[in-house]
Amino acid sequence: MRLVSLHVYPVKGCHRADLATAEVQPWGLAGDRRWMPVDDDGKMVSQREEPRLALVQPSIVDGELVLAAPGMPEVKVPAVAGGQIEVDIWKHRLPASPAGAEVDAWFAEFLGYPLRLVWLDDPTRRVVNQTYGEPGDRVSFADGYPLLLTNTASLADLNGWIAAGDHPQEAPLPMTRFRPNVVVDGAPAWAEDGWIGRRIRIGEVVFRAAKPSDRCVMTTQDQETGAKGREPLRTLARFRNVNQLLLFGTNLIPDGTGALHLGDPVEVVG
Repeated sequence: MRLVSLHVYPVKGCHRADLATAEVQPWGLAGDRRWMPVDDDGKMVSQREEPRLALVQPSIVDGELVLAAPGMPEVKVPAVAGGQIEVDIWKHRLPASPAGAEVDAWFAEFLGYPLRLVWLDDPTRRVVNQTYGEPGDRVSFADGYPLLLTNTASLADLNGWIAAGDHPQEAPLPMTRFRPNVVVDGAPAWAEDGWIGRRIRIGEVVFRAAKPSDRCVMTTQDQETGAKGREPLRTLARFRNVNQLLLFGTNLIPDGTGALHLGDPVEVVG
């Protein structure tokens, strides 16, 4: 098995950044989901509420966040701690630093209503669900766990089911619909189901496969345009429904730090 794709999402809910190499930190890949849009009450806003966030292209340049979007000038956002506000991500409240009036105005102009951008200046604040994690496990603004792994063979299987189903015009779906951090090739379809509770080594870093990933409506949105469809949720509901959870991908928790590189070997080690 090999690592064939590597991604971070600097701003939660916005477009991805595709990488050739990435540093693994205790709370996820470096630069992944340290920024998040929130509403006036500090509550997370994602593509579930605002599909146009898919059009916001973030990058990190010389340590600054740079945002671009159709019809908008680029805006630079320095990572500066201070003036913290309480934010809410999945009913977990924690402090974060406001990014500032300039980028807030940028979002308001692009979307037509106000949003605030916040920065998780201290990524040790948020604890992983202790049902599946350990006391020292931390996560950034990712939904629940530091990394998400997906398998190319599983996607091929899923696309075959979609093509044979009620909405064949929606196949094939790209892996980007599932917003993974790491994508592996060379494993059988759904092999990752058997990795839960075990350890996976990618290059020099070992991870715990904590739990399967249950998927939401964001997977029905084209990550290049924000347009919505019906798949893959309808097909996952037929073939990958476990206790009313629609499963695709595996949540990972790092057991250490180090670098990942495209082409790294992937193996089950425990």
